[in-house]
Parts: sequence; C-alpha cells; structure tokens
Amino acid sequence: MDLNSASATVLQVLTQATSQDTAVLKPAEEQLKQWETQPGFYSVLLNIFTNHTLDVNVRWLAVLYFKNGIDRYWRRVAPHALSEEEKTTLRAGLITNFNEPVNQIATQISVLIAKVARVDCPRQWPELIPTLLESVKVQDDLQQHRALLTFYHVTKTLASKRLAADRKLFYDLASGIYSFVCSLWNHHTDTFLQQVCRGDEAAASNSLERTLLSLKVLRKLTVHGFVEPRWSIEVMGFLHAVFERLKQFLECNSSPETLEAHKIKTAFFTYPTLMEICRRLVTHYFLLTKEELTMWEEDPEGFTVEETGGDSWKYSLRPCTEVLFFDIFHEYNQTLTPVLLEMVRSLQGSTNLEDTSAILIKDAVYNAVGLAAYELFDSVDFDQWFKSQLLAELQVSHDRYKPIRRRVIWLIGQWISVKFQSDLRPMLYEAIRNLLQDQDLVVRIETATTLKLTVDDFEFTTDQFLPYLESMFTLLFELLQEVTQCDTKMHVLHVLSCVIERVNMQIRPYVGCLVQYLPLLWKQSEEHNMLRCAILTTLIHLVQGLGADSKNLYPFLLPVIQLSTDVSQPPHVYLLEDGLELWLVTLENSPCLTPELLRVFQNMSALLELSSENLKNCFKIINAYIFLSSPEFLQMYAADLCRSFCELLKDITTEGQVQVLKVVENVLKVNPVLGSHMFQPLLPSVFRGIIDGERYPVVMSTYLGIMGRVLLQNAGFFSLLLSQMACELGQELDQILGNMIEMWVDRMDNITQPERRKLSALALLSLLPSLNSVIQDKFCGIINISVEGLHDIMTEDPETGTYKDCMLMSHFEEPKVTEDEEPPTEQDKRKKILALKDPVHTLSLQQFIYEKLKAQQELLGEQGFQALMETVDTEIVAQLQEFLQGF
Repeated sequence: MDLNSASATVLQVLTQATSQDTAVLKPAEEQLKQWETQPGFYSVLLNIFTNHTLDVNVRWLAVLYFKNGIDRYWRRVAPHALSEEEKTTLRAGLITNFNEPVNQIATQISVLIAKVARVDCPRQWPELIPTLLESVKVQDDLQQHRALLTFYHVTKTLASKRLAADRKLFYDLASGIYSFVCSLWNHHTDTFLQQVCRGDEAAASNSLERTLLSLKVLRKLTVHGFVEPRWSIEVMGFLHAVFERLKQFLECNSSPETLEAHKIKTAFFTYPTLMEICRRLVTHYFLLTKEELTMWEEDPEGFTVEETGGDSWKYSLRPCTEVLFFDIFHEYNQTLTPVLLEMVRSLQGSTNLEDTSAILIKDAVYNAVGLAAYELFDSVDFDQWFKSQLLAELQVSHDRYKPIRRRVIWLIGQWISVKFQSDLRPMLYEAIRNLLQDQDLVVRIETATTLKLTVDDFEFTTDQFLPYLESMFTLLFELLQEVTQCDTKMHVLHVLSCVIERVNMQIRPYVGCLVQYLPLLWKQSEEHNMLRCAILTTLIHLVQGLGADSKNLYPFLLPVIQLSTDVSQPPHVYLLEDGLELWLVTLENSPCLTPELLRVFQNMSALLELSSENLKNCFKIINAYIFLSSPEFLQMYAADLCRSFCELLKDITTEGQVQVLKVVENVLKVNPVLGSHMFQPLLPSVFRGIIDGERYPVVMSTYLGIMGRVLLQNAGFFSLLLSQMACELGQELDQILGNMIEMWVDRMDNITQPERRKLSALALLSLLPSLNSVIQDKFCGIINISVEGLHDIMTEDPETGTYKDCMLMSHFEEPKVTEDEEPPTEQDKRKKILALKDPVHTLSLQQFIYEKLKAQQELLGEQGFQALMETVDTEIVAQLQEFLQGF
C-alpha cells in the first residue's frame, strides 16, 4: 500500500465507517476488513490517528483497527503477519510523540503500545523503556501525563507474563527502574500537596492523576518485580513512605470547617491536659474493680470472655477507656510516650505482695504499654525488658501476684508481632509451658491466647518450637477438657488448631488424645453451632497435619462432613462453609476412595442448585473426586453431574462458566474415553461456542482446551461429534471442520497457558496426515499454530545450542520441601502422576511435528508436499527448519 495515495482512500473509508447509515457503514467495514492484511495498512492508520486535525471519531476508529490488527497480525507466526520492516517503522512512530489531546484515544494508544511491548519488549524494542523514562521527565504537562499513562500500561502488561524467562526479564527491569519510579512518585506527591495547600484545585487534580499513575506502576513492580520484596531495601523504603504519605493526604483536607476543628482540638489538648488524661486513664480507669476481681474468683471463664468479647467495650467502662487511651496515644504519641515510660520506670523491680493497690497499678500500666505497643516501637527495648524484668515476674507464683502473671503474659502477646527477638523465643516457650500449669485458670487461658499469637506470628519457626510441642499440646488438651463454657472451649480449640496448622505433619505423634475427644465434644455441642464450627476448623488443620493417615478418622470425619454439607439439615446454615473446606482437605489428603467417601457426594447436586458463593469450593471438591478415582466416581455420578452442569450453564457468570468447563476439562484429562462419553450432552455447546467465535477470551480458551483433549485423545469420538454437529447445523461435515480449524487458528491468542497452547498444536497436528482438501486448505494455519507452540515451549540449551521441549516430564520425583513450604498432599502427588501420562508432558512437540510432516510427505509424494509447504509463509518455514535441525 503506497502511503501517500492510500492515506486519502483509507481516511475516506474510515469516515464512512463512522456513519450511522448502514448502507454506508457496511461496505466501509467490508473494505477495511479486506485491507487488514495489506502491507502498509497499519502505517496509514498510524498517520491518521496521530493527526490531531482530523475528526475525533475517525481517529478513534483508526486506533481501534490498529489495536485489533496487533492482536491478529503482529506475532511473527500469525497468518498474514506484518513484515519486520513495517513493524520497525510502526514501533518508532508509536513513541515519537506523547501528545495525544483526547483522553480516550490516549488510553487506547497506551494499551496498543503495551500489546506490542508484550510481544517485542525488550528484544525487538530495547528503546521503549528508556524513551518512556525520558518522556516522563519532560516539563510539558500533556506529554508527561501521556508518557506516564503508557509507562503504566506497559508495566502492567509485562508484569502479567508468566513464563520463567519473562519473569526473569521483569525482575531485571524492576530492579533497574524501581528507585527512579519511587522518586517520580515522590515528586508528583510533593507537587500535589503543595498545590492543595495553595488552593490551586485544577493543578492539584492533574498532579494527583500523575501521582496515582506512578503509584500504580510501583504496585506492579513491587508485587511482580521481586522474588522476595521484603528483602529489598528500596521496596521496604517505599512501603514505609506510603504510610507517611497517607498521613499527609489525610491532613491536607483544608476546608474552613476542618481548620476550625483543628484549632479547637489544639487549644483543648495542651501538654498539661494530655498528661493528666493519660495519668488519670491509666491509674484510675484501667484498674481492675472489686466486682471484676470477685468475678475472676467465682467465674474465671466468664471473666475471660468479658475481657475479650467483641463489641463489649462500648458498654463497659474500663474497656471503653482503653479504646479512648489508644486513640489519644496514637494521635499524640510524641507527647505521651515520655509520660508512660516514666510510669513504667517508677514500677521497676518486684512489687510487695501485700500491697494490692500497687499490684493493680502495675497491672494497669502494663496494660497501657501493651495497648500502645506499635506507638512505643522505637522507645522501648522490649527484648531487654523481657529478659531483665518481665521473665522474673512470670516466675512469682504467689496467688496474689496472679494479676501480674496474667498481665505480663498478655503484654508479651501484644509485643510479639511488634518487636521480639527470635532467639528469645525458647525462653518464652519455657515460660508459656510453666504458665499453662499455673494454679489459676484465668492465667492459663490468657497464656493459651499468647501461645496462639506467638505461633501465628510471621517470625515463628517450627524447629524452635518442636522441643515444647508435646508438653504444650498435652497441656492445651487438658485445658480444653477442663473448661466448661462453650465460648472458652471454642477459644482453646482455636489455639490448638493454630498449633496444628503451624507444625503440620510434626503433630502426628501427639494428636491421639484429641482425636478420641473430638467425637465426644461434637456430640455434646449439638445445641452450639459456633462450637461445632470451631471443631470443623480444628479437623481441617488436623487432616492437613495427618495427611494420608487422616483415613483413620473417617468413621467420625465422614458423618461430620455429611451433616455439615446436607442442605436439608438446619445446622448447614452455620456449618456449610467450614464443612465444604473440611470435605475438600479430606479428599486432597485421601490415599484412596472408600465407599463411604463416595457416598458423601450425594449431597453435591443440592449444593450446586444453591448457586451460592460456595460454588467455587464445590467445583474444587468435584475436581478432587475426579483426580482421586475417576472411573468409579464417573460411573456413579457423571449423569447427575452433567445434568447439573447443563442447568448451571444456562444462568451463571463468565467466571462460573469457566469453573464448570474446567471440571469437564479435568475429566477429559484424567479419562478421555469415559469422560467424552459421560459428558457428551455438554460437548455440542462447546463446539458451537468455538465455531461462533465465543467473545470472552477465558471461555474460548477453555472451550479449545476441552476440544483439544477430545481431538487428540479420543479421535473416534471427535468424528462422531463432528457428524452430530453437521446434522444439527444442517451443514457439510467438511465445512464445519474447516470453520472450527479457522476459528481455532484465529483465536489462538486467547489461550495464555503454555500447556493449553501446546495441546492446541498437538491436537491440530493430529489431523495429519490427511488427503482431506479442507485440512490441506488449513495446513498453513496448523503449521503457524505449531511453530507458535514451539516458540512458547522450546528452550535453547546454551551448551549444545540445541532446543528442547521444556514441558516434557519423564519420571516422578518427590519434591524437596523447605520449612516455609507446605508438604505435597496426596492430591498433589496424584496430579504429578497424571501429568506423567498426559500427552502435553509426554509427547515432544518437535518430534510430533516432524513425524506428522514426514507422514504427510509420504502420503502426498515430494511434489504434492512441496506444493502444500508453499502455502506457508517463508519466514515460518525458516523458523520451523531451525527448530527441526537434527531430525
């Protein structure tokens, strides 16, 4: 296409394509469709949409056609792909100016630059990022904004790439530009805050937009650009800065009412007033009252619930004052920290056991230090205080000192996630073990709470805890049996659950007593659904800890799952969510399918009819049965399941549709022959979805995954399906096959998962060798898809210079698990074994292509085969020959 003569023609047709008159519109659209594959067409479009004197609607249409062209023709392996020369010109033209005046068009241009970057950056487009970094520094407001907008879309797109090599490139990019983007964000944030203070609303609005864009870039770099963000000084610096900036943003609301309120607040909260409020709250209102001390003695469990119950602070004086203290200390921490630290200093050393008021004052001050832990982070050396003072106070066993023992162990729980040296933990575990044997029940319950906080902390390591595990677990179990109130039992169960969850498999030798007790507790708690929820949570962690040994729990476990997930039983309202979670982990850790476990599935059809937020877990459970034992499961339930799915698909979100289809895909993966037969009623709608060009990429991708499995692994059934579709649609069999292949080739880019992309290539290649004229007509598309698949999965061995298929698996290896990782479940092992039988992981795409082409050559003879190969683009043929070297 000659640019000068073509520009006027294309401009005229684009103008017609914006018409409301269909008689003008339709021919224009047809003409544009024909030009899509013409060399030079996209260069003309670029000239049109970057010409700001033209009509906005025409420019908008030009940019959309350009963007759609990138999706279809930019990749080297696409049919009618753009030439490398034209792509070089287009890349340069796209980043020459960032001065688009219309917001909507600017956004579209940014998105299409990002689409090109996804394919070409950094190898074919190394200048993109440096150009963007320079352009965001310019003084011109419009250029700066547009460059920043493009920078964001490019970063977002590159961050979404998932192959290992792409992730490595993004890590390199992130480490190279992170500090620059931080300084950019800081600059725009400072500018915004200054403009707000000056009352310049228009300028502030522009700066705020730039601040937001640079912050969005930082979010992508932070989340996707580092293997371990917490080890990066730059990332941690940025995260700290975010909180500082947040304060400034909250303070910059400068309406007259706000300023007046600020004046009144400042006038009232003077230093003497604040000091008096702080002292009075702590030494007067924080003190345990006579009534509370009596309750401690007469109803210790009621006392602990009173202390920790949800919204109760609003209706009780002392807890209410604690909230007030916390808020005031947070607001005026620089003023009040010295006051509180002075109170702490005055209480150093042991307290006279005869002096009840002194004990209560110390309890109150320690309470204040616990409440203000985060504010006191930089002012208190908690590790030193723990070693020199607090540990000793825990060892004073006198009955009168129990308020301090309880308060100190509570205080440690408040500080554990704020500041506590990890090598002090064994000393703390020792102290907790001793206090779980304290003569006072309130102290024991408080100690259990602190144990949960300690075990649930980020710094927890199993190795440090193991020497104390057996004794702690035994003492917690004794406490669980001793307490009588429902709320307290729930609380202690949560602590046990947390310990089981954190130590995982290491719990196995010690759970016998709990396993024997839980059925009794379940029976006793028939009227207490919330306690039953706590039991379910404990069972979830217990099953995860026991792994395959959880099979021994089935006599108790399966009736519990049965009841919790039966929607005809009233308790399901409370128990369903946890019951489904327990059902799922039971299946994931089950070594084999038992008749009882199979029978529980009878609850599923009613659950699917509910169509509630629990559907996602229902699909996970169905998948788990499929992986566990597909033949037995499918024979018994596939017909019901297929009916449920057909009903669901009539009225479900796109995401729900994909979940249903993924189950079908898994059935075909595990059992392609039986699966195709059992889910036959669903497959025509999948076929129709493909040939109609399903508009949602994720749904289309799943359709192609299902059809790929049928075509590759059950070719006989595919032929029957094809005949059925020809009858239903009243078309020739070959015509339908041709339409399907054409749509498959056209929508290949909808598939993002490397496994599905390889499956598509294998499936289409399995149609060869063939004398069928339709398949030969689509030969070029099949080869394009295959070469694209090779680009996705072939990695070059740097030592030998040869290519290998990175998806091939040859044997099962037990993965080495580090302490931070969950050990593999039985289901993980099943999936790994399944992968070893999956053609995607057992067939070399390279070898498969070679064998299919050789068979086609033998079928057609040399001359016929050459004629067929000439239908393929020479660039694609060259790439294919490079991949097939050595065959």
